[in-house]
Amino acid sequence: MRTIETIYQSILEKMESEVKRTGSKIPYIADKKTGSYDDMTETDICWWTNGFWPGILWQLYNATGSDIYRTCAVQVENRLDAAFNDFLGLHHDVGFMWLPSAVADYRLTGNKASLKRGLHAATLLAGRYNPRGKFIRCWNDEKIGWIIVDSMLNINILYWASDQTGDPRFRFIAEDHADTVIKKIIRPDGSCSHIAILNPENGDVLDTPAGQGYASGSLWTRGQSWAIYGFALSYTHTRKEEYLYTARKAADTFIKEEEKYDYKTPVDFRQPAIPVRYDSTAGCCAACGLLEIADILGDIEGKTYRNAAERLIHVTDELFCNWNRERDGIVDYGTAAYHSKTANHVPIIYGDYYFIEAVFRLAGKNLRIW
Repeated sequence: MRTIETIYQSILEKMESEVKRTGSKIPYIADKKTGSYDDMTETDICWWTNGFWPGILWQLYNATGSDIYRTCAVQVENRLDAAFNDFLGLHHDVGFMWLPSAVADYRLTGNKASLKRGLHAATLLAGRYNPRGKFIRCWNDEKIGWIIVDSMLNINILYWASDQTGDPRFRFIAEDHADTVIKKIIRPDGSCSHIAILNPENGDVLDTPAGQGYASGSLWTRGQSWAIYGFALSYTHTRKEEYLYTARKAADTFIKEEEKYDYKTPVDFRQPAIPVRYDSTAGCCAACGLLEIADILGDIEGKTYRNAAERLIHVTDELFCNWNRERDGIVDYGTAAYHSKTANHVPIIYGDYYFIEAVFRLAGKNLRIW
C-alpha cells in the first residue's frame, strides 16, 4: 500500500503531463483505445460535468502555485460563458459547473468577473425553485416535478451566494430543497433513491424510478455518495443537526455495503453478481464526503469515517488508477449508469476530480470548493 504522500506526488507528475495535452479543452471521458479526452465544447457546453476540469486545475494551482494550471482554468471558465447564452440548455447542475470554475477562481484570486459568474449561476438555480413543493426542479422538458439526489452538491452554490450577498433567500431555498430531499429521497434505512418524481402542485411523491442505478428500489452507489457529501456540506454551511444526522446515516449504510465488496465499489450495491460492474467514481466522491464528516466530528468520533475514506482511496490507487503519463485520466473503471452501454469502466473526469480532492485533503493541500 502506497502512502498518501506518494499518491499525491504521482498526481502532480501525471497532471503535469496531462495539462499540456488537455489545456483549455473541457473533458468528460477518455477514449479507451487512444487514451485521449474528448472536448465537451464541441458537443454540449451545458453538460453537467463541465466544471470538473477547471476544478482539478484550481486544486493543482492552489497546491503548487504553477501558473499553467491557473491559465488553463481561466481559459475554461471563459469558454463556459457560452453556456449562459443557452438558457434552455442549463438545468440544476449549474452548481457543478460554476462552483469548481468561477467560484473557485474568485476564492483564490478575487476576480470580480468570476464573482458575477457565480452569482449568475446561483440566481439561475434559485429560479428553478418550486414554492409549493419546496424543491428545486432538476431537469427540463417535461420533467416538471423531478428531483435527484445529485442536487445536494449543486445547492452549495446557493449557500455561497447567500454568504456573498447577505441575502438569506438563497439559503432558504437550499434548506427547503435539502429538507425535501430528506423526506422524498432518503429512505428509513439510510439508503436513497436517485430520482423522485413529485407532484409540482403540492410536492407529493408520484414515483421513484431507477435512474442511473440498477432498478427502482436498488442502491446506486454514486447517488449514495452524493447524499453523504451533500448533507455533510449542508451541515457545514448551516449547522442544522438534521443534515449531519442524515449524512452519517447515509455514510453508515455506504460503509456497511462497501465492506461486502472489499471497498471495490460496484455501480449499485444491489446489482446482480454477474456481470461485475464497478464505479470507481462513486468511491472517490464518497471518500470526500466521509472526510467532511470526519472533520466535523473530530479525531475520535470521526475516526471510522476517515478510515473508510482512506481505504477507498488506497483501493482506488491499487486497482483502478492508471499512472501512465501518456494517457489522459487517472481513475479508470468509472461508470455513469448501470445500464449505460458506452460510459462504463472508463476514465470519467469527475472520478479524477474527487480522487484528487480526497488525496489533497488527506495531504493537507485541499482547496475548499463546495
